[in-house]
Amino acid sequence: MAARPGVVVIGAGPAGLATLKALADQGIDAVCFDAGDRPGGLWVFEGPGSGAYRTLHLNTSRTRTQFADFPMPADWPDYPSHDRILGYLTDYADHFGLRSAIRQRHVVARVHRAPGGGWSVEADGPDGPVSVPARAVVVASGHNSVPRWPDPLPSLTAAQSHSHDYRDPAQLAGRRVLVVGGGNSAMDIAADASQVAERTILSLRRGVWIVPKYLFGRPSDTLNGALAKRLPWRLRQVVSQTMLRLATGDPTAHGLPTPRHGFLQDHPTLSDVLLSRIGHGEIAVRGAISGADGATVEFADGTRDEVDLVVWCTGYRAEIPFLDPPALGDEVPLYRHVFHLDEPGLFFVGLMQSTGAALPIVEAQARLVAAYLAGDYALPTPAEQRADRATRLRQAQRRWSDRRPTMRIDFDGYIALAADELRQGRRRMARGKVAE
Repeated sequence: MAARPGVVVIGAGPAGLATLKALADQGIDAVCFDAGDRPGGLWVFEGPGSGAYRTLHLNTSRTRTQFADFPMPADWPDYPSHDRILGYLTDYADHFGLRSAIRQRHVVARVHRAPGGGWSVEADGPDGPVSVPARAVVVASGHNSVPRWPDPLPSLTAAQSHSHDYRDPAQLAGRRVLVVGGGNSAMDIAADASQVAERTILSLRRGVWIVPKYLFGRPSDTLNGALAKRLPWRLRQVVSQTMLRLATGDPTAHGLPTPRHGFLQDHPTLSDVLLSRIGHGEIAVRGAISGADGATVEFADGTRDEVDLVVWCTGYRAEIPFLDPPALGDEVPLYRHVFHLDEPGLFFVGLMQSTGAALPIVEAQARLVAAYLAGDYALPTPAEQRADRATRLRQAQRRWSDRRPTMRIDFDGYIALAADELRQGRRRMARGKVAE
Protein backbone atom coordinates (compact mmCIF):
# COMPACT_ATOMS: atom_id res chain seq x y z
CA MET A 1 0.00 0.00 0.00
CA ALA A 2 1.50 3.30 -1.07
CA ALA A 3 0.61 6.64 0.40
CA ARG A 4 2.19 10.05 0.32
CA PRO A 5 3.47 11.37 3.64
CA GLY A 6 0.68 12.76 5.78
CA VAL A 7 -0.89 11.92 9.12
CA VAL A 8 -1.52 8.39 10.33
CA VAL A 9 -4.20 7.85 12.97
CA ILE A 10 -4.16 4.57 14.89
CA GLY A 11 -7.61 3.39 15.94
CA ALA A 12 -11.13 4.12 14.70
CA GLY A 13 -12.92 4.23 18.05
CA PRO A 14 -14.28 7.51 19.43
CA ALA A 15 -10.77 9.02 19.76
CA GLY A 16 -9.72 8.09 16.25
CA LEU A 17 -12.99 9.24 14.70
CA ALA A 18 -12.82 12.59 16.52
CA THR A 19 -9.22 12.99 15.29
CA LEU A 20 -10.12 12.22 11.68
CA LYS A 21 -12.96 14.72 11.86
CA ALA A 22 -10.77 17.46 13.37
CA LEU A 23 -8.05 16.88 10.77
CA ALA A 24 -10.60 16.99 7.95
CA ASP A 25 -11.94 20.28 9.31
CA GLN A 26 -8.42 21.68 8.89
CA GLY A 27 -8.03 20.22 5.39
CA ILE A 28 -5.36 17.73 6.52
CA ASP A 29 -5.17 14.38 4.75
CA ALA A 30 -4.99 11.34 7.00
CA VAL A 31 -5.16 7.58 6.89
CA CYS A 32 -6.44 5.55 9.83
CA PHE A 33 -5.51 1.97 10.65
CA ASP A 34 -8.03 0.00 12.72
CA ALA A 35 -8.00 -3.65 13.76
CA GLY A 36 -11.77 -4.09 13.50
CA ASP A 37 -14.05 -4.50 10.52
CA ARG A 38 -16.13 -1.41 11.30
CA PRO A 39 -15.68 1.91 13.13
CA GLY A 40 -16.52 2.09 16.82
CA GLY A 41 -13.54 0.62 18.65
CA LEU A 42 -14.41 -0.95 22.00
CA TRP A 43 -18.12 -0.27 21.42
CA VAL A 44 -18.20 -2.94 18.71
CA PHE A 45 -19.69 -5.95 20.49
CA GLU A 46 -17.22 -8.86 20.22
CA GLY A 47 -14.90 -6.69 18.13
CA PRO A 48 -11.09 -6.92 18.48
CA GLY A 49 -10.08 -5.92 21.99
CA SER A 50 -13.63 -5.04 23.00
CA GLY A 51 -14.91 -5.78 26.49
CA ALA A 52 -18.52 -4.77 25.74
CA TYR A 53 -21.29 -6.94 27.18
CA ARG A 54 -24.99 -7.27 26.37
CA THR A 55 -26.23 -5.33 29.39
CA LEU A 56 -23.70 -2.50 29.00
CA HIS A 57 -25.04 1.07 29.09
CA LEU A 58 -23.35 4.42 29.38
CA ASN A 59 -22.43 5.32 32.93
CA THR A 60 -22.25 9.00 32.02
CA SER A 61 -25.37 10.77 30.81
CA ARG A 62 -26.19 11.40 27.17
CA THR A 63 -25.82 15.19 27.25
CA ARG A 64 -22.49 14.97 29.08
CA THR A 65 -21.17 12.24 26.76
CA GLN A 66 -22.07 13.37 23.25
CA PHE A 67 -19.71 15.10 20.83
CA ALA A 68 -20.30 18.87 20.84
CA ASP A 69 -20.66 18.98 17.05
CA PHE A 70 -22.88 15.88 16.75
CA PRO A 71 -25.50 15.68 19.53
CA MET A 72 -27.21 12.40 20.31
CA PRO A 73 -30.94 12.30 19.50
CA ALA A 74 -32.91 14.23 22.11
CA ASP A 75 -35.47 11.42 22.44
CA TRP A 76 -32.84 8.90 23.54
CA PRO A 77 -32.77 7.79 27.18
CA ASP A 78 -30.32 9.46 29.54
CA TYR A 79 -28.10 6.36 29.62
CA PRO A 80 -28.18 4.67 26.19
CA SER A 81 -27.23 1.04 25.59
CA HIS A 82 -23.97 -0.02 23.96
CA ASP A 83 -25.62 -0.81 20.63
CA ARG A 84 -27.09 2.69 20.45
CA ILE A 85 -23.66 4.18 21.16
CA LEU A 86 -22.14 2.05 18.40
CA GLY A 87 -24.86 3.26 16.04
CA TYR A 88 -24.13 6.83 17.10
CA LEU A 89 -20.43 6.43 16.31
CA THR A 90 -21.26 4.82 12.98
CA ASP A 91 -23.56 7.74 12.12
CA TYR A 92 -20.80 10.17 13.17
CA ALA A 93 -18.34 8.50 10.78
CA ASP A 94 -20.87 8.55 7.94
CA HIS A 95 -22.12 12.10 8.57
CA PHE A 96 -18.62 13.56 8.37
CA GLY A 97 -17.42 11.27 5.57
CA LEU A 98 -14.69 9.59 7.61
CA ARG A 99 -14.95 6.01 6.35
CA SER A 100 -12.85 6.62 3.23
CA ALA A 101 -9.83 7.37 5.43
CA ILE A 102 -10.15 4.17 7.52
CA ARG A 103 -8.30 0.97 6.64
CA GLN A 104 -10.21 -1.69 8.55
CA ARG A 105 -8.66 -5.01 9.65
CA HIS A 106 -5.21 -3.44 9.79
CA VAL A 107 -3.27 -4.16 12.98
CA VAL A 108 -0.44 -1.71 13.58
CA ALA A 109 2.76 -3.63 14.31
CA ARG A 110 5.38 -0.89 14.59
CA VAL A 111 5.72 2.89 14.69
CA HIS A 112 9.25 4.23 14.40
CA ARG A 113 11.29 7.15 13.19
CA ALA A 114 11.98 7.06 9.45
CA PRO A 115 15.63 7.43 8.35
CA GLY A 116 14.89 10.52 6.26
CA GLY A 117 12.74 12.17 8.93
CA GLY A 118 9.15 11.81 9.98
CA TRP A 119 7.65 8.46 10.86
CA SER A 120 7.06 5.04 9.41
CA VAL A 121 3.95 3.07 10.38
CA GLU A 122 3.87 -0.65 9.65
CA ALA A 123 0.65 -2.64 9.79
CA ASP A 124 -0.57 -6.12 8.98
CA GLY A 125 -3.64 -6.04 6.75
CA PRO A 126 -5.84 -8.57 4.96
CA ASP A 127 -3.61 -8.32 1.87
CA GLY A 128 -0.36 -8.53 3.80
CA PRO A 129 2.03 -6.09 5.50
CA VAL A 130 1.89 -2.40 4.60
CA SER A 131 4.21 0.48 5.42
CA VAL A 132 3.18 4.12 5.33
CA PRO A 133 5.41 7.18 5.74
CA ALA A 134 3.96 9.99 7.84
CA ARG A 135 4.91 13.44 9.02
CA ALA A 136 2.86 12.84 12.16
CA VAL A 137 1.28 9.93 14.02
CA VAL A 138 -1.75 10.14 16.31
CA VAL A 139 -2.15 7.23 18.72
CA ALA A 140 -5.88 6.91 19.36
CA SER A 141 -6.04 3.20 20.08
CA GLY A 142 -7.24 3.39 23.69
CA HIS A 143 -5.96 1.58 26.75
CA ASN A 144 -8.75 -0.78 27.81
CA SER A 145 -7.97 -3.90 25.81
CA VAL A 146 -5.15 -5.66 27.71
CA PRO A 147 -6.60 -7.16 30.93
CA ARG A 148 -4.67 -6.70 34.17
CA TRP A 149 -4.76 -9.91 36.19
CA PRO A 150 -3.77 -10.35 39.84
CA ASP A 151 -0.20 -11.49 40.27
CA PRO A 152 0.05 -14.19 41.40
CA LEU A 153 -3.27 -15.65 40.30
CA PRO A 154 -4.83 -17.62 43.17
CA SER A 155 -4.66 -21.40 42.82
CA LEU A 156 -8.31 -22.39 42.55
CA THR A 157 -10.26 -25.25 41.04
CA ALA A 158 -12.99 -22.70 40.28
CA ALA A 159 -12.98 -21.14 36.82
CA GLN A 160 -11.36 -17.73 36.62
CA SER A 161 -12.03 -15.06 34.00
CA HIS A 162 -11.55 -11.34 33.51
CA SER A 163 -14.35 -8.83 33.04
CA HIS A 164 -12.88 -8.22 29.57
CA ASP A 165 -14.21 -11.65 28.57
CA TYR A 166 -17.70 -11.15 30.00
CA ARG A 167 -20.41 -10.94 27.34
CA ASP A 168 -23.72 -12.24 28.65
CA PRO A 169 -25.44 -13.09 31.97
CA ALA A 170 -25.79 -16.64 30.66
CA GLN A 171 -22.11 -17.10 31.53
CA LEU A 172 -23.07 -16.65 35.20
CA ALA A 173 -26.30 -18.61 35.37
CA GLY A 174 -26.61 -21.24 38.10
CA ARG A 175 -23.07 -20.71 39.39
CA ARG A 176 -21.60 -19.48 42.65
CA VAL A 177 -19.99 -16.32 41.34
CA LEU A 178 -17.33 -14.18 43.01
CA VAL A 179 -16.87 -10.73 41.44
CA VAL A 180 -13.66 -8.96 42.46
CA GLY A 181 -13.37 -5.21 42.05
CA GLY A 182 -15.07 -1.90 42.73
CA GLY A 183 -15.37 -0.29 39.31
CA ASN A 184 -18.34 0.09 36.99
CA SER A 185 -17.83 -3.27 35.29
CA ALA A 186 -17.70 -5.03 38.66
CA MET A 187 -20.98 -3.46 39.76
CA ASP A 188 -22.69 -4.29 36.46
CA ILE A 189 -21.50 -7.90 36.47
CA ALA A 190 -22.41 -8.39 40.14
CA ALA A 191 -25.87 -6.99 39.45
CA ASP A 192 -26.26 -9.30 36.43
CA ALA A 193 -25.06 -12.29 38.46
CA SER A 194 -27.52 -11.53 41.25
CA GLN A 195 -30.37 -12.13 38.78
CA VAL A 196 -29.21 -15.51 37.41
CA ALA A 197 -26.46 -17.00 39.61
CA GLU A 198 -26.97 -19.46 42.46
CA ARG A 199 -25.02 -17.07 44.69
CA THR A 200 -23.24 -13.76 44.11
CA ILE A 201 -20.36 -12.43 46.19
CA LEU A 202 -18.69 -9.06 45.66
CA SER A 203 -15.14 -8.68 46.98
CA LEU A 204 -13.88 -5.13 47.56
CA ARG A 205 -10.27 -4.52 48.54
CA ARG A 206 -11.08 -0.91 49.37
CA GLY A 207 -14.16 1.24 49.67
CA VAL A 208 -15.63 3.09 46.70
CA TRP A 209 -18.21 5.81 46.36
CA ILE A 210 -21.38 4.33 44.85
CA VAL A 211 -23.12 7.04 42.85
CA PRO A 212 -26.75 6.60 41.76
CA LYS A 213 -27.32 7.45 38.12
CA TYR A 214 -30.02 9.89 39.27
CA LEU A 215 -29.90 12.41 42.08
CA PHE A 216 -32.87 14.67 42.80
CA GLY A 217 -34.52 13.57 39.57
CA ARG A 218 -31.58 14.46 37.33
CA PRO A 219 -28.65 12.48 35.91
CA SER A 220 -26.09 12.70 38.69
CA ASP A 221 -23.19 13.87 36.51
CA THR A 222 -25.15 16.92 35.37
CA LEU A 223 -25.25 18.12 38.97
CA ASN A 224 -21.49 17.81 39.29
CA GLY A 225 -21.14 19.64 35.97
CA ALA A 226 -23.24 22.51 37.27
CA LEU A 227 -21.12 22.69 40.41
CA ALA A 228 -17.91 22.65 38.37
CA LYS A 229 -18.80 25.99 36.82
CA ARG A 230 -18.88 27.61 40.26
CA LEU A 231 -16.66 25.67 42.66
CA PRO A 232 -13.11 24.23 42.75
CA TRP A 233 -12.96 20.46 43.03
CA ARG A 234 -12.32 20.43 46.79
CA LEU A 235 -15.55 22.29 47.47
CA ARG A 236 -17.36 20.18 44.90
CA GLN A 237 -16.12 17.16 46.81
CA VAL A 238 -17.69 18.36 50.06
CA VAL A 239 -20.99 19.20 48.38
CA SER A 240 -21.06 15.93 46.40
CA GLN A 241 -20.27 13.76 49.43
CA THR A 242 -23.04 15.48 51.38
CA MET A 243 -25.53 14.85 48.57
CA LEU A 244 -24.47 11.21 48.29
CA ARG A 245 -24.86 10.58 52.01
CA LEU A 246 -28.32 12.16 51.94
CA ALA A 247 -29.31 10.07 48.93
CA THR A 248 -27.75 6.70 49.77
CA GLY A 249 -26.63 6.82 53.40
CA ASP A 250 -23.32 5.69 54.80
CA PRO A 251 -21.66 2.95 52.66
CA THR A 252 -21.01 0.88 55.79
CA ALA A 253 -24.75 0.63 56.38
CA HIS A 254 -24.86 -1.56 53.27
CA GLY A 255 -21.92 -3.69 54.36
CA LEU A 256 -19.52 -1.81 52.10
CA PRO A 257 -16.09 -0.67 53.33
CA THR A 258 -15.57 3.02 53.98
CA PRO A 259 -13.86 4.76 51.04
CA ARG A 260 -10.29 5.72 51.89
CA HIS A 261 -10.32 8.55 49.37
CA GLY A 262 -12.74 11.41 49.06
CA PHE A 263 -15.23 11.64 46.23
CA LEU A 264 -13.66 12.99 42.99
CA GLN A 265 -10.34 11.42 44.01
CA ASP A 266 -10.96 8.19 42.15
CA HIS A 267 -12.96 7.04 39.16
CA PRO A 268 -16.67 7.25 40.04
CA THR A 269 -18.63 4.01 40.34
CA LEU A 270 -22.20 4.41 39.14
CA SER A 271 -25.00 1.99 39.88
CA ASP A 272 -28.70 2.34 40.51
CA VAL A 273 -29.22 -1.32 41.42
CA LEU A 274 -26.23 -2.43 43.49
CA LEU A 275 -27.40 -1.16 46.86
CA SER A 276 -30.89 -2.58 46.40
CA ARG A 277 -29.50 -5.99 45.38
CA ILE A 278 -27.29 -5.96 48.49
CA GLY A 279 -30.26 -4.90 50.59
CA HIS A 280 -32.32 -7.77 49.16
CA GLY A 281 -29.63 -10.24 50.12
CA GLU A 282 -28.90 -11.10 46.50
CA ILE A 283 -25.30 -9.87 46.70
CA ALA A 284 -23.03 -10.69 49.65
CA VAL A 285 -20.23 -8.19 50.26
CA ARG A 286 -16.77 -9.35 51.31
CA GLY A 287 -13.42 -7.65 51.86
CA ALA A 288 -10.11 -8.43 50.21
CA ILE A 289 -9.17 -12.00 49.34
CA SER A 290 -6.60 -13.40 51.76
CA GLY A 291 -6.26 -16.97 50.51
CA ALA A 292 -7.65 -19.72 48.32
CA ASP A 293 -7.75 -23.50 48.43
CA GLY A 294 -9.51 -25.63 45.86
CA ALA A 295 -12.91 -24.01 45.35
CA THR A 296 -12.77 -22.16 48.68
CA VAL A 297 -11.88 -18.47 48.89
CA GLU A 298 -10.97 -16.90 52.23
CA PHE A 299 -11.37 -13.19 52.89
CA ALA A 300 -9.58 -10.76 55.20
CA ASP A 301 -12.29 -10.99 57.87
CA GLY A 302 -11.94 -14.79 58.04
CA THR A 303 -15.07 -15.51 56.01
CA ARG A 304 -14.83 -18.47 53.62
CA ASP A 305 -16.99 -19.13 50.57
CA GLU A 306 -17.22 -21.92 48.02
CA VAL A 307 -17.26 -20.56 44.44
CA ASP A 308 -17.53 -21.94 40.91
CA LEU A 309 -16.42 -18.82 39.03
CA VAL A 310 -14.24 -15.83 39.84
CA VAL A 311 -14.61 -12.75 37.63
CA TRP A 312 -11.64 -10.43 38.05
CA CYS A 313 -12.70 -6.82 37.41
CA THR A 314 -9.18 -5.55 37.97
CA GLY A 315 -8.79 -3.11 35.12
CA TYR A 316 -6.36 -2.93 32.23
CA ARG A 317 -2.72 -2.44 31.42
CA ALA A 318 -2.18 0.66 29.28
CA GLU A 319 0.16 -1.07 26.86
CA ILE A 320 1.30 0.55 23.62
CA PRO A 321 3.14 -2.39 22.03
CA PHE A 322 3.73 -0.92 18.58
CA LEU A 323 5.90 2.00 19.70
CA ASP A 324 9.65 1.62 19.26
CA PRO A 325 10.43 0.83 22.04
CA PRO A 326 7.07 -0.38 23.46
CA ALA A 327 5.67 1.72 26.28
CA LEU A 328 3.07 1.81 29.01
CA GLY A 329 0.62 4.68 28.83
CA ASP A 330 1.35 5.60 32.44
CA GLU A 331 4.97 6.30 31.48
CA VAL A 332 4.53 8.37 28.30
CA PRO A 333 5.57 12.00 28.99
CA LEU A 334 2.87 14.24 27.55
CA TYR A 335 2.04 17.93 27.59
CA ARG A 336 -1.69 18.42 28.09
CA HIS A 337 -2.04 14.62 27.80
CA VAL A 338 -1.56 15.04 24.04
CA PHE A 339 1.91 16.18 22.90
CA HIS A 340 4.91 13.86 23.42
CA LEU A 341 7.67 15.80 25.13
CA ASP A 342 10.52 13.80 23.59
CA GLU A 343 9.14 12.82 20.18
CA PRO A 344 7.88 15.74 18.06
CA GLY A 345 5.20 14.64 15.65
CA LEU A 346 3.86 11.93 17.96
CA PHE A 347 0.48 12.71 19.52
CA PHE A 348 -1.97 10.90 21.77
CA VAL A 349 -5.74 11.26 21.87
CA GLY A 350 -7.60 9.38 24.59
CA LEU A 351 -4.63 8.32 26.72
CA MET A 352 -6.28 9.44 29.95
CA GLN A 353 -8.74 8.44 32.64
CA SER A 354 -11.50 10.98 33.07
CA THR A 355 -13.76 11.57 36.06
CA GLY A 356 -16.54 11.87 33.49
CA ALA A 357 -17.22 10.98 29.88
CA ALA A 358 -14.50 10.35 27.29
CA LEU A 359 -16.01 11.67 24.05
CA PRO A 360 -15.89 15.41 24.81
CA ILE A 361 -12.33 14.96 26.08
CA VAL A 362 -11.05 13.25 22.93
CA GLU A 363 -12.90 15.81 20.81
CA ALA A 364 -11.03 18.62 22.59
CA GLN A 365 -7.70 16.80 22.28
CA ALA A 366 -8.25 16.13 18.59
CA ARG A 367 -8.83 19.82 17.97
CA LEU A 368 -5.51 20.64 19.63
CA VAL A 369 -3.67 18.14 17.40
CA ALA A 370 -5.38 19.36 14.23
CA ALA A 371 -4.75 23.04 15.04
CA TYR A 372 -1.07 22.29 15.67
CA LEU A 373 -0.64 20.33 12.42
CA ALA A 374 -2.48 23.04 10.49
CA GLY A 375 -0.10 25.70 11.81
CA ASP A 376 -2.90 27.41 13.69
CA TYR A 377 -1.53 26.70 17.15
CA ALA A 378 1.93 26.92 18.70
CA LEU A 379 3.20 24.98 21.69
CA PRO A 380 5.03 26.67 24.55
CA THR A 381 8.79 26.16 24.66
CA PRO A 382 9.96 22.66 25.63
CA ALA A 383 11.10 23.99 29.01
CA GLU A 384 7.69 25.56 29.64
CA GLN A 385 5.95 22.34 28.63
CA ARG A 386 8.04 20.25 31.02
CA ALA A 387 7.59 22.69 33.87
CA ASP A 388 3.83 22.78 33.37
CA ARG A 389 3.63 18.98 33.23
CA ALA A 390 5.69 18.66 36.42
CA THR A 391 3.41 21.09 38.24
CA ARG A 392 0.26 19.32 37.12
CA LEU A 393 1.70 15.92 37.95
CA ARG A 394 2.36 17.07 41.52
CA GLN A 395 -1.23 18.31 41.72
CA ALA A 396 -2.50 14.99 40.35
CA GLN A 397 -0.43 13.02 42.87
CA ARG A 398 -1.93 15.05 45.70
CA ARG A 399 -5.41 14.34 44.41
CA TRP A 400 -5.13 10.75 43.14
CA SER A 401 -2.06 9.52 45.00
CA ASP A 402 -0.49 6.54 43.19
CA ARG A 403 -3.62 5.63 41.20
CA ARG A 404 -2.34 6.50 37.71
CA PRO A 405 -1.75 10.21 38.38
CA THR A 406 -0.11 10.70 34.97
CA MET A 407 -3.35 9.70 33.23
CA ARG A 408 -6.01 11.11 35.55
CA ILE A 409 -7.95 14.20 34.58
CA ASP A 410 -10.92 16.08 35.98
CA PHE A 411 -13.55 16.08 33.23
CA ASP A 412 -14.82 19.64 33.61
CA GLY A 413 -11.40 21.02 34.49
CA TYR A 414 -9.79 19.48 31.43
CA ILE A 415 -12.50 20.67 29.03
CA ALA A 416 -11.87 24.22 30.24
CA LEU A 417 -8.08 23.73 30.16
CA ALA A 418 -8.10 22.41 26.57
CA ALA A 419 -10.21 25.34 25.35
CA ASP A 420 -7.88 27.80 27.06
CA GLU A 421 -4.82 25.97 25.69
CA LEU A 422 -6.16 26.35 22.16
CA ARG A 423 -6.71 30.07 22.66
CA GLN A 424 -3.26 30.53 24.19
CA GLY A 425 -1.61 28.52 21.41
CA ARG A 426 -3.24 30.64 18.77
CA ARG A 427 -2.01 33.76 20.52
CA ARG A 428 1.51 32.32 20.62
CA MET A 429 1.29 31.60 16.91
CA ALA A 430 0.04 35.11 16.18
CA ARG A 431 3.00 36.54 18.12
CA GLY A 432 5.39 34.29 16.25
CA LYS A 433 6.36 32.51 19.46
CA VAL A 434 6.77 29.01 18.09
CA ALA A 435 8.48 26.34 20.20
CA GLU A 436 11.76 25.05 18.81
